[in-house]
Amino acid sequence: MKVAFLGTGLMGLPMAQRLLGADVQLIAYNRTPEKLAPLQAAGAEIAVHPRHAIRAADYVVLMLTNAPAIYSVLLSDTSWRSLAGRTVIQMGTITPTESKEIRDAVVAAGGEYIEAPVLGSIPEAQAGKLTVMVGAHREQYQRNLEILKYFGSEPVYVGQVGTASALKLALNQLIASLTASFALSLKFVQRQGVDVDIFMQILRESVLYAPTFDKKLPRMLDNNYDNPNFPTKHLLKDTDLFIDEAKNAGLNVNSIEGVRAILDTAMRMSLAQADYSSLFAALSSPNDAG
Repeated sequence: MKVAFLGTGLMGLPMAQRLLGADVQLIAYNRTPEKLAPLQAAGAEIAVHPRHAIRAADYVVLMLTNAPAIYSVLLSDTSWRSLAGRTVIQMGTITPTESKEIRDAVVAAGGEYIEAPVLGSIPEAQAGKLTVMVGAHREQYQRNLEILKYFGSEPVYVGQVGTASALKLALNQLIASLTASFALSLKFVQRQGVDVDIFMQILRESVLYAPTFDKKLPRMLDNNYDNPNFPTKHLLKDTDLFIDEAKNAGLNVNSIEGVRAILDTAMRMSLAQADYSSLFAALSSPNDAG
């Protein structure tokens, strides 16, 4: 099997490196060519245009930023005409509506499409321990398990195209909401003079606890948001996608819109590239050092 990997950013790079490490033939494309250097050094073939990667491969794995990027890279006229006979595996975070539209375009070109968004960050991608959620016909899921297992040992069949994308957005909404709620409580107990160690002790022993709290606690206490596994700008993007789809589903989105406002404040504080736990900083006024 030969795989075309389109999109080698924060998550795409370690995922592509997993394939190389398993001796899978790889041809890679990225809109910022400089990001391809580690893959080229590891033996990957490099494509200067996405159509070249698509034509050379059996599988096309997408780890692109958003749906407009997919349309630009995969569904431009020249790339689209190269899809016949290829299996496209879309692994980024997009909406169910977008995923279905992209599926229809791929199928119209004579290709096969499955969605397989992932839960996890860079360490899990490097270790091949991502949670892979699959939206496809069950027969497609079974037939493509071999390649999906390179990214996570037990890919989960969710349902038809659209269901896995919806599940990924639901989970990312939890990432945003849990982090914002924890950050607000942490900021509040600090303001009230409560010992943070006592706060965490009580929290860890309660049903309210989530492991992500301890993962983000040091960053928040140290105001250190460098070297992110998932930057603020990406969580804001995913939050916007969730809000749009949830509104279309007739849901009340007031709570997540409040979180979105905090993320937007973090963006205006020049924290777009920082770890998303930087929303902790956005809970204070600009003149407040705490």
